[in-house]
Amino acid sequence: MALFDRSQARSTAPTGPERGAASSALAYTPPSMREMRAQAVHRLQVGMFGLAGMLLLVSLANVIMDRAKYLDDTAVNVAEPIVSASETKANDPLVDMGVAPELPVSGKVQPQVTISPAPPATPPPTVTVP
Repeated sequence: MALFDRSQARSTAPTGPERGAASSALAYTPPSMREMRAQAVHRLQVGMFGLAGMLLLVSLANVIMDRAKYLDDTAVNVAEPIVSASETKANDPLVDMGVAPELPVSGKVQPQVTISPAPPATPPPTVTVP
């Protein structure tokens, strides 16, 4: 059993003047003057908004760059950082950066550790209920 019967498909196709009307619906019709004017106005609006957007982006970038230059010019470096390598023979990059304290290289000198006594314990507060 076929889904489409060919004899019915031939009989439903338009013939004569009906055929000409169906093909004329698909024919190109030029836009009217009103449609052409509406298209021109729309294109003009899109172009103007695009130019305005680009102008705003460029001016924003200019403001940011001017502000950065102004801050760079007004920044004053009062004290030049003194960079000096440690005079010890130890090759410790953390000491060179100043992150870790510099310990003596020789094993003869031992650091002095002092322990202070803990403060006396304070009694807990008492609450009197009337």
